[in-house]
Order: sequence, then structure tokens, then C-alpha cells
Amino acid sequence: MAKFVLAGKADCPYFAKVELLADLLQGSLPNFTVHKISIHPNEWEAWLETTCQSNGWKHKKSPLIWRELISRGGKGLLLGGFNDFLEHCQEYYSIVSDMSADTMLKIAAENLETAMILIQEEQHRLSLIQPLHLWISGALNPTCYKLIPHLLSDELFPRVSHISLHLLDLGGEEAAIHGLAMEVQDLALPLLHEVTIHADLEKAFQKANVIILLDEQWPEDSDAGNKGVDKKTGTKDGAELREISARYRHFGQLIGERAHKEAVVIVAGDAYVNLRCSLLLESAGSIDSRHFVAVATQLENEARTQIAKQLRVRTSDVTDVIIWGNVSGRFHVDLQKAKVFKYNGAIKGPQFFSQPVLELLYDSTWLETEFPGLVNSHRAAMSSKSCRGAAMSAANGIFTVLKAWNGVSSGEILSLGVCCQGQFNLPDGIVFSLPVTFKDRRWSPVADVTIDDTRRQELQLSADELKREKELCCC
Repeated sequence: MAKFVLAGKADCPYFAKVELLADLLQGSLPNFTVHKISIHPNEWEAWLETTCQSNGWKHKKSPLIWRELISRGGKGLLLGGFNDFLEHCQEYYSIVSDMSADTMLKIAAENLETAMILIQEEQHRLSLIQPLHLWISGALNPTCYKLIPHLLSDELFPRVSHISLHLLDLGGEEAAIHGLAMEVQDLALPLLHEVTIHADLEKAFQKANVIILLDEQWPEDSDAGNKGVDKKTGTKDGAELREISARYRHFGQLIGERAHKEAVVIVAGDAYVNLRCSLLLESAGSIDSRHFVAVATQLENEARTQIAKQLRVRTSDVTDVIIWGNVSGRFHVDLQKAKVFKYNGAIKGPQFFSQPVLELLYDSTWLETEFPGLVNSHRAAMSSKSCRGAAMSAANGIFTVLKAWNGVSSGEILSLGVCCQGQFNLPDGIVFSLPVTFKDRRWSPVADVTIDDTRRQELQLSADELKREKELCCC
């Protein structure tokens, strides 16, 4: 079977002539089929260059004609242009075209009009689509690669039909972010409406519904060790914090000006997570501060792993672990609400039966001494063994928060860094990790928790550290 592809500028009279001749052959021969591609004149040069590069062809003018070898998997065999097609038809089918110049011009004008109508219809169709705009800052962070396939799934956004993904990375290599966008498109995920890439803030956070801010590269990141760390405070010197402050205050202003007023803003990573979240919400005046959260879920899961090992259960069987304080600094692990399912002990029950963790962990010495150290060192130990950051667990932590926020999962206690407004007698205005639950896309602090003197002292130390970080930003 002979299948010919005819492509040309919509207003090209030569394209009109070969089009009419091809129609004649298709109507006369049982095994002759034609596929036509009419390109708007403004798009022809770019389309021709791309098509020739992908096929290894050289061709300069309209029309472009090739034959698809159906018996060889559709491989294209270049025939050439206007004259090449006429010679082919005369030689193989003994048919010539006697179309007049006036007819050629008339058909070309009709083709252009049709192309314009199709463009207008497509623009109208696209205008009716209201995609969810999802922005990721720090897009070249390894966590982003693990996160994107989950973000574009209907499991996370069950009521969304289209997602526009916007990748922002300031100072990142242009080739790398282009490559990431290509990989996303190659996933062929049905929810993906478009992918845009941004290496500056010109259009950052436009129409954003969900914003995820991952760790970015800073000048100090290239220095090994703890260069610049203040031995008294445990934080890096003020230069880095001032740079973070300037960037995130600017981010916050842009989010307030450009994002949707109900946008969800999630800050994640290893470096100054609470502080970055605090700087954003202070600068984004038009968006409710309750829409800004810092992810502590990764720490939660790391604590759950240590408890699961001690009790010889799966990590997923441990729930409702609470992380208080500074996600990137001094934090406190609280097990007063923690539960264990499927524990192989003297008391057993059905799948939904659980027991309090503190009733099963009899070793108080391990809880008070070894456990906090294991949680603190877990991520560093994992990174050193795998020779890469904890990108997979970081992505899972973000995914868990979004699932709860979107109502996909509910009831479970999550730890989130949120702006304190009198909860648990903590200082107002700092972003502090505390236990919350979600209902109707809103988080609420868990009320029935006990704050004894020891825990209150731990919380105060974390609050002091967070206030000290804020002070260093302004030094």
C-alpha cells in the first residue's frame, strides 16, 4: 500500500496543486492513501526545521512530501517537493495535472481560511480549559524528579482534569531544566496540560493554585563541612540567612501579587524550612497565613521507622507520631498519641485494632537516650549509604501532606510547621511544627495533647532557636 503525507503552507498554491492531484489518485486507486498537513504560514519554517531534523532530511520549500512505508513500521521515505511529486505521479501512474494558476490560488486561499478557522477553534477550546496551576521552585532538586509523577496523578487531584506544571529554578542550567521538561512530557500522563520552565522571576507564580518550594543551591552549599557555622547558635553565619531572607521575602511578595488567593504553599527540604515558610507568609499579605505550611512529615516517618524496628512491625503500622519545633533544627519527637497496628504481642485484634506505642515500648532508657539520636542521625546515615539525598522520602512527605489537604486521606495526625496564633502558648508569629488534622481542606491543631513541664521546656528551646534565626536574617 502507498501512503503519502503531503505537508505545506496553507497559502501555498503548489501545495494546493499536489493536494488536488493526490485526491484524484486516492479516488481512482484502491491502494493509494493520502494524509494532508496544512501549516499556518507563520509556523511553517519552525515546523519544517523540526520535521527535517527528526527524520534526517534536507528540504527548504513548501510543500514537503514523503511516503510512509507501512510494511516497515511507518518509516518515512522523503519524496521531495512539488516537482518531485508530479514526476512520481507521471512515472508510476501516468497522471499529470492541468490545474490552472487561478485555481491553484483559489484553493490556496481556501486552505489558509480553513487553517485560520481551525486555529481560532483550538484557541477557543483551550480558553475553556481551567487547569490547576502547580509551581515547583528548586525544580532541579532531586526530590522534584521523584515528586512529579505523583503530582500528576488523579489519585492526588481527583476532581481536576488538567494540570499546568511550572518548573522554576533560579540559576539552574538551562539545558538541565529543558531536559526535565522533556522527561515530564514523555511521561504522557493524562492530567498534564502543559509544562513551562522558568529560570527567572518574570512570570513566577502566575495563577498558582499549589506552590511547592524545595531546597535550592546557595553559594555556601559548595563549601564542605560546617564552614560559617556559629558555634554558639548552631546556625550558619548571617550572610546566608540574609540572602535567604531577601529571596523568600521577594518570593512572598510575588505569591501575594500573582497567585490565586486560595493557593496552597508548601515549603520542604532540609535547610531552614520553618524560617523560609515564615518569610513567605509575612510578605504575601493577600493570602491567608493558614495556607502556608512547612513539611515535617519526613521527620515523622523517620521516627516511625525507628519505632517500627524496635517493635518489629512495618513502618506503615506506626501512626500519629508528633514532631514539635524546628523541622531543620531543634525538634522534639512526641509519642503520646502514637499507635501501633498488627503488633505481635499478647493482645491481638482485627486489622483496625491498635495499641498505644508507649504501652509497648518498655525500655525507657532507649526512648530517652537512643531514640532521639537515631531520629536525628537517620537522614544523614541514609544519605551517606546511598550517596544521594533522601529525595524519595522527601517527595513522599510532600505527597502525604497534599493528600490530606485535598481530602484524599483523613483522620491521621500530621505534623506541620504552621504560623502560631496562640496555640499551645507558643509565641505568636513563628512557624512552628505541631500536630494537626485536616477536614474540608482546612487544618486544625490537635487539641487533646498534654504539654508537661519537660515538653514545654523543649518547645521553648525550639521557639528560641526559631526567633534567633529570624533575628540573624536582619543583622
